[in-house]
Amino acid sequence: MKTTPQPRPAHRVLVLGAGYAGLMTALRLGPHAQVTLVDPADHFTERVRLHERAAGRPDVTHPLAGFLHRTGITHVPARATALDTAARLVTTDDGRALPYDRLVYALGSRTGLPTTTTANPRAYTAETADALHKHLRDRPGTVAVVGGGLTGIEMAAELAETYRPLGTSVRLLTGGRVGAGLSPRGASHVHRVLQARGARVEEGHRAGSPDEVDADVVVWAAAFVPNAELGAAAGLALAPSGRIAVDTSLRSVSHPEVYVPGDAGAAAHPGADGELRMACATALPTGMHTARSIVRELRGEEPEPLSFGYRFQCVSLGRRDGLIQFVHPDDSPRDRLLTGRPAAAFKELVVRGATWYIRRSAHRG
Repeated sequence: MKTTPQPRPAHRVLVLGAGYAGLMTALRLGPHAQVTLVDPADHFTERVRLHERAAGRPDVTHPLAGFLHRTGITHVPARATALDTAARLVTTDDGRALPYDRLVYALGSRTGLPTTTTANPRAYTAETADALHKHLRDRPGTVAVVGGGLTGIEMAAELAETYRPLGTSVRLLTGGRVGAGLSPRGASHVHRVLQARGARVEEGHRAGSPDEVDADVVVWAAAFVPNAELGAAAGLALAPSGRIAVDTSLRSVSHPEVYVPGDAGAAAHPGADGELRMACATALPTGMHTARSIVRELRGEEPEPLSFGYRFQCVSLGRRDGLIQFVHPDDSPRDRLLTGRPAAAFKELVVRGATWYIRRSAHRG
């Protein structure tokens, strides 16, 4: 008797996290696999706009349903709580057990508050931008932004521009120099704009925790830490930085069925030293590369190494000024800048373009 061949089951890809990297990976994989996206939120947050939300922008989110419509991707609105790499199973906080053939670990990063910080009602981060806005709108006072990197610079400039006219004073504290990754001309522009906005810069002022800072409100922007705890508990190998160790194709070095795009993975600069920085500019291309790699595996091909280089760093300096720092592929600064209103417009175009590009990915495959 002739038997009818049974269709092969669809390849199950489980994506943890619906940020820039996770959502991009899921949408690119939708046409090729059975994709399940696990994230407790029903929306995508433009994380690069959280400083704007702190200054009163009405919303920086977009419904996930708008991205996932007619893609065949299943959204599970839950938080992953356990990973069993032997059984290839993820458990969620609502009691589900989700199997996978390939896992995309795209849980990103968060602002790292020092472990010595008390339950301090004065302490905020970019992730608590809603609460920060409500506080500053209702209670003018003194604000100290801690951290001289791009996140701290953008937050200090935005808060000073918005709340100083309402009676709030803003300081930017950093243990080193403001904009350490910028060129000297770029850092000088940042200083000039912060001064013009009325924000006082205090370089060489190192704070161990928000508890040590004298201000009505402390906005902690000193460092990002990877959300790697779930992977570490499951036995995924970590890099010295605390991010999940990956090979040149973004696969876990200890569990190659797990891919780690975005901030959680310790992807290295191709042809250079150090890890790729935590940023939207890294999350999107690593998400696309992860999707391409899994598609290659489905075809019986070996994933290719990541090939990627940076072009610029975009810095908001309030709504009317900005800095576009052009960089070498390894992210080191060139002596070339765009500043002022043109830079602010360029930054806005890049931010809008990132969300548009993610939406468009649903139709590219």
